[in-house]
Amino acid sequence: MTESFRRDGEYEQYENPYQGAQQHSSSPVNPEWPPPPAHRPAQPPQAEPVTVQPGTTVWPGQPQSMAGGEGGGNGGGTAVLPTVPAEPAPGTTPAARKRPRGPIALLAAVAIVAAAIGGGTAYGIQELTGSDTAASSSTTTSVVPSSKQGDVASIAAAVSPSVVEVGATLSDGTSTGSGVIITSDGEIVTNNHVISGAQSIKVTASDGKSYTAKVVGTDSKKDLALIKLEGASGLHPATLGNSSGVQVGDTVVAIGSPEGLSGTVTSGIVSALNRDVTVSTDENQQQGQGGDGRWPFSFGGQQFNGDTGSSTTTYKAIQTDASLNPGNSGGALINASGAIIGINSAMYSASSSSSGSSDAGSIGLGFAIPINTVKADLAHLRAGGSN
Repeated sequence: MTESFRRDGEYEQYENPYQGAQQHSSSPVNPEWPPPPAHRPAQPPQAEPVTVQPGTTVWPGQPQSMAGGEGGGNGGGTAVLPTVPAEPAPGTTPAARKRPRGPIALLAAVAIVAAAIGGGTAYGIQELTGSDTAASSSTTTSVVPSSKQGDVASIAAAVSPSVVEVGATLSDGTSTGSGVIITSDGEIVTNNHVISGAQSIKVTASDGKSYTAKVVGTDSKKDLALIKLEGASGLHPATLGNSSGVQVGDTVVAIGSPEGLSGTVTSGIVSALNRDVTVSTDENQQQGQGGDGRWPFSFGGQQFNGDTGSSTTTYKAIQTDASLNPGNSGGALINASGAIIGINSAMYSASSSSSGSSDAGSIGLGFAIPINTVKADLAHLRAGGSN
């Protein structure tokens, strides 16, 4: 047998021991590892376990089996009690948990921005889409641009498509009033006295289109009624505001059909709040003096437009000096932002038979049912209400 010997340094050098050079079985796999100690380190008489890193406990001097089955016998190897995740190899970096990106992060950012914007969102959408009205809402929304708030022409242009003329055929004549569209499929709020005793109802929209309507529900104690157009869709619903925020002196606009003149616009201010207005709940009295459009009511201990009779009810009303005449009943009282704050219901109108023609017409004494009263009564009306 012939053995070959080479002096130290005669071997070919490789940076990686697995590339082209066979390792001796006793040499370490990785040259970077330190050689084992030549002698077993001295141990104290009673060694205590030492924790070198979280989850790994070293028991010095105890002859236990090594993890993985190595180092057995009496060699006093180091026992690793719990199994811990392997450390990453030198030069490698553990994969970091990535933060969500893409659509999820974008949606989160949009949600934060939307929350910060808050109430301005609806107005922003309105400006982008070019729409000057909004669907019925429980909160006050600006229907006209902020730069046009209080401008009567802008308010009229925005809200007029939501106000209709209501004509009722009675057993002894006709009654003319107004109504406010609250849904795109044709739900309309009006006064009960406008349609009380009606045999048929005809509604004319601001664009001149006519519809037939049926009564959904009535509430004579609040002088409110809900009617529904037949075969209607794509209508322009009004924005229902918040009448609790109305103050004396606020600018208001009234839209209705006085004397059958549909789409008539008048303006004024809120003259007073919480006026006790008493109206009749009797159907014959509600038709108003043979159907001439004058609605009897009492206020401040006085009777106006005739006798209210013995069957009456009283509600709190918004008083306005905006000109209201027969035919305005059931129409809209609108604030400076274009939101409905009341349904016009009662107005004083001097009778031409009892005074000269110069005294006939509005004298600036009108009343409207607060819109919050209307909203609170809607469920009752939709369920059929009561007569």
